[in-house]
Amino acid sequence: MDKHNISRDEIADAMKSEFGFNRKLCLDIVNDIIDIIIDGLQIDKKVKIHNFGTFKLNKKNSRIGRNPKTKEEFNISSRNVITFKASKILLKYINNNIND
Repeated sequence: MDKHNISRDEIADAMKSEFGFNRKLCLDIVNDIIDIIIDGLQIDKKVKIHNFGTFKLNKKNSRIGRNPKTKEEFNISSRNVITFKASKILLKYINNNIND
């Protein structure tokens, strides 16, 4: 199966063809939605989109890592990571409608 990355432009183009809005409006809507998700993660550390899923911001502590080839140890700094948990409705749809 080929990987498919989708750009903001592709989402805007799909909205344009589906709803007939002008392309700039569609791109503005896509950017606004992404900005809302980012702002929600910064403020509340969690964004739930009903019937789609939940984005959550988690902090990972620093730790010692090891290069598997050289066995050399190094420090992995603390960082924030974003996780996504799909809703039951989305999971059900994927399991019933998408072939492997």
